[in-house]
Amino acid sequence: MLSVLRVHLPSDIPIVGCELTPYVLLQRPDTSLTTDDVPEFAPIDGFFLRYKWYRIQSDRKITVCSVHPSEQATLQCLGCVKAKIPVAKSYHCSPRCFIDAWQHHRALHDRAISAVNENGTEEEELFGRFGSSSSAGLSGSTSNLGQSPSLNNGSTPLYPAVIAERSGGETWFEVGRSKTYTPTADDIGHVLKFECVAVDSETRIPVGPVNTLMTSRVIPAPSPIPRRLISVNGVDVIGHLHSDGRTLSSGIFTVLSYNILADVYATSESYSYCPSWALSWPYRRQNLLREIVGYHADIVCLQEVQSDHFDEFFAPELDKHGYQALYKKKTTEVYRENAYAIDGCATFFRRDKFSHVKKYEVEFNKAAQSLTEAAIPSAQKKNALNRLVKDNVALIAVLEAKFSNQGADAPGKRQLLCVANTHVNIQQDLKDVKLWQVHTLLKGLEKIAVSADIPMLVCGDFSSIPGSAPHALLAMGKVDPLHPDLLVDPLGILRPPSKLIHQLPLISAYSSFARMSGAGTTADQQRRRMDPTTNEPLFTNCTRDFIGTLDYIFYTADSLTVESLLELLDEDSLRKDTALPSPEWSSDHIALLAEFRCKPRTVR
Repeated sequence: MLSVLRVHLPSDIPIVGCELTPYVLLQRPDTSLTTDDVPEFAPIDGFFLRYKWYRIQSDRKITVCSVHPSEQATLQCLGCVKAKIPVAKSYHCSPRCFIDAWQHHRALHDRAISAVNENGTEEEELFGRFGSSSSAGLSGSTSNLGQSPSLNNGSTPLYPAVIAERSGGETWFEVGRSKTYTPTADDIGHVLKFECVAVDSETRIPVGPVNTLMTSRVIPAPSPIPRRLISVNGVDVIGHLHSDGRTLSSGIFTVLSYNILADVYATSESYSYCPSWALSWPYRRQNLLREIVGYHADIVCLQEVQSDHFDEFFAPELDKHGYQALYKKKTTEVYRENAYAIDGCATFFRRDKFSHVKKYEVEFNKAAQSLTEAAIPSAQKKNALNRLVKDNVALIAVLEAKFSNQGADAPGKRQLLCVANTHVNIQQDLKDVKLWQVHTLLKGLEKIAVSADIPMLVCGDFSSIPGSAPHALLAMGKVDPLHPDLLVDPLGILRPPSKLIHQLPLISAYSSFARMSGAGTTADQQRRRMDPTTNEPLFTNCTRDFIGTLDYIFYTADSLTVESLLELLDEDSLRKDTALPSPEWSSDHIALLAEFRCKPRTVR
């Protein structure tokens, strides 16, 4: 007899719009164990599985934690009440929750007090406890228990909602009959219950025990404010990105670059300020996918994409939206929680805009071995390899555009495009390694440029701030021999400094904001989010311990022009959740997106 041994959810915190798929362990009649589904139309030995989802609504009002909205609040900061901070932000589920959030929470007090008192008198830090019996003045989720609409959730047809009464002031509304369930707005604030049981296909009678699980209370999916695409040829706002884009014949295309924060690095130790449910991969992957797809970019360059997540999630999901995928993983795995994981760079392009011509893979480890063999004395080879071998990679794709951008003198000539996607070594004390990796990549791109008349894009997380030597090499084509970064060169690989050059006419796309002419709210807003000394964004990476620019989109200015850019984010809006990642933004980096136009080509 088919029997259900166990059910559980990988993450028991349900979020509106995020599909819930319980893990169901079955024992088949042949005693084998499986997690396969057994639907009614395909029973095994006369048995199938029946699923039911219920929404449990209670007449007892509750207040939820401002940091962990799936948890009931037990503490209120009375300092918030005194400072007239929105009451919802005053609630916490435990003393530990409040202590962990204090650095950010106190900033809320400081801002509120300074807004009404220029002298900034220090507020009292008062905390009041409350329990379920002292809920006067607390907000809670209430619902109309008297009605529930018909529904269609999962693969089942519309059917009347079944209501089952239960003691203790709770009412159960049946909301789904498939294995998966996607919470709706009606479920917010309520617990969901899942039931799974084996059923005799002839008698339709359940056999064996009913397996159940209860979720936490459903929380709304945080919705970040959509980022606008802003023209740099003036100050007009193009608006939100649309799937139709510009006409193919205009030679216009968009490029997105985004470090999405691999799950292997998204630990609660590193990002303790981010709620655990918002840090979990089942939540982050859906949030990231919605964001990436919403930009409708023609080319997407992602960094920190785990190899298993590329194969199992990003490649198939973006394929549904018309993208072809290329991937290059790093050369060493990272050990975590009894398993090995590896991340890398993924490049996607729309099939209706581009076709794949060639792929180049850059492994800086191999370049390090070649350099060590050729230029490092034998006594230093081991130390050199230990310093240079850091497993970083770059992925270079040559694409052919499916739009015509040639002049009348060059009919039928192909429009090629070279897109480099990389993630440079992150260790801040290895300035020589960062610069060497960037220089190695640029020398490789120069070889491609010599072999073909081709516009180039260099995208990625360069782990280098504006004004650093790697940034100078990219943006200026050379490094000042007196640059302080060159003082870190224990292997002598950066000498002489005169060799640190390249001939590609690269310009940072986002520097166009700094050069944007005109006045008005839009122009002023974007200029305030730029560093006037470097003409780069004030930040693309925002954690509790660091804020600065590490990500760039460079382009060859002799063949491409920037038409518009995705607006930059405001630090204050991100700091309301302490830093990134947050429930709204699922990486510690922000996405960059630029719209380019190919310059008309002439016959040489």
